[in-house]
Amino acid sequence: MSASVYFDHNATTPLDPAVLETMLPWLSECFGNPSSRHEYGRAARRAVDDAREKVAAAVGAQPSEVIFLSSGSEANNLFIKGALERLTPGGLAIGATEHSCVVRPAEQMARRGWRLWKLPVGPDGRIDMAACAEIVARKPSLVSVMLANNETGVLQDVSSFAALARRNDCLFHTDAIQALGKIPLDFRALNAAGVNAMALSAHKLGGPKGAAALIFDKRAPIEPLVAGGGHERGLRAGTENVAAIVGFGEACERAARNLSRNAEKTRDLRQRLEKGLIALGAPVFGREAERLPNTVCFAAPGIDGETLVSWLDRAGFAVSSGSACSSDSPEPSHVLLAMGVAPDLARGAVRVSLGASNTTDQVDAFLEAARMTLSQLKKLTAIAVCQ
Repeated sequence: MSASVYFDHNATTPLDPAVLETMLPWLSECFGNPSSRHEYGRAARRAVDDAREKVAAAVGAQPSEVIFLSSGSEANNLFIKGALERLTPGGLAIGATEHSCVVRPAEQMARRGWRLWKLPVGPDGRIDMAACAEIVARKPSLVSVMLANNETGVLQDVSSFAALARRNDCLFHTDAIQALGKIPLDFRALNAAGVNAMALSAHKLGGPKGAAALIFDKRAPIEPLVAGGGHERGLRAGTENVAAIVGFGEACERAARNLSRNAEKTRDLRQRLEKGLIALGAPVFGREAERLPNTVCFAAPGIDGETLVSWLDRAGFAVSSGSACSSDSPEPSHVLLAMGVAPDLARGAVRVSLGASNTTDQVDAFLEAARMTLSQLKKLTAIAVCQ
């Protein structure tokens, strides 16, 4: 594999070597099942419990509120489907720019008799509070609003929306997968505002794939998606992935320790990158809103996003044309369409998501590569039009 510059940290992050080191014993000699009562099992149980404490500490939660799962998608599905499974079909409201792992389960529930409302956003990607209040006044059983958008990095005022939901007796869920490790998270404060559940994932902050968590207020009962033994308070049957969970805990502890420094560094890089892109005539989506410090979503008018991503890859830069989970879809981003971006421009969207290991020199080299690539593509487009 070529040593290209990695600018796709919202898709996944490199596994932190220190995290891998903590995982290795649990992939070899420490192989016990954490449900077993003998020495091997007890050691595995202690490792899972220790990781649970680390994840909880990183987000201001209690260890008893942490349910380990296999992915952020599973965490979102567990609460949306599991909570609604306990209720009589009524209303369900989600943000118009949610990740597909919230949109799809919500649409599944709509096919089972639930009425689905989508909370509209403005051109900056932020949910319109007045429109939200109007929908929530209809008393949907559950409201889901993501904390940080995976494509644009736009942050939502989750506490205000949760408080609105609580006043109308609605359950409230937030997808915080992209926020973890990039901005401070405090589930205690969010829960006090009205947030009942929050989804997290390990591989977005230097942890392994295959480990995630639902931070869950146990006063809101949910039905498990996977039934079986009593694992994870009976909410997720199946032997725990001990090595991945241990890695998740270590990644959370390290991310919390380095949060301020990493956020400051990536914000500086983001600002440098945006200044250069704007000079090239590329609009930056969501620029007017508060965003994650590491995320830039832009487009080059008249240039297809997938084509630009491919050319930049050949130039030595790994970026994406949107959500990695939707990369096989030819349709323009539903996030950008909801923001009122014209379909042709939305098809040209490219996302750069920075990490703490990226440098100023890499950003400058990327801008030069983007300048040359756009110049070449525009020439090719002009030739095609003339023909």
